[in-house]
Amino acid sequence: MEKIIYTNSKNETIELGKKISNYLFKGATILLYGDLGAGKTTFTKGIGIGLGIEDDINSPTFNIAKCYFNKGNLNLYHIDAYRLEDVPKENKDIGLEELIEGDGVCIIEWPIFIKEMINEDDSLIITINITSDNRRKFDIKSNSSKYDKLIEEIK
Repeated sequence: MEKIIYTNSKNETIELGKKISNYLFKGATILLYGDLGAGKTTFTKGIGIGLGIEDDINSPTFNIAKCYFNKGNLNLYHIDAYRLEDVPKENKDIGLEELIEGDGVCIIEWPIFIKEMINEDDSLIITINITSDNRRKFDIKSNSSKYDKLIEEIK
């Protein structure tokens, strides 16, 4: 199942993330693809706001992973695997699998660099393309029926 949605500003990208957060559940995994500056972290910020995360969500590029704990609601695990591109598989065992399979929502930027840890068939896959300065094209798809309602209803 697949859907394409366009946003025309950072605020609209955040709003899309907030809308999607309403359909997420414990164990949800979102794989974010897109060039640098496409809006992956901005979109993640919207999901965090929608989940009720009060902390400021920013890029975990230099940390690789950030955990946002949420009292009484879903935790958010935000992974940026960009810096793991040239790291051998045996050296990537830094606890990311525990976050991916954790008790909250896991969002992974640059998932291609940790593909051996991810079940893509059980994930929501979002590709963000820059179409102009502020306009973004979100290609939202999944092979898992767990995300069917989200893809059917999100606008």
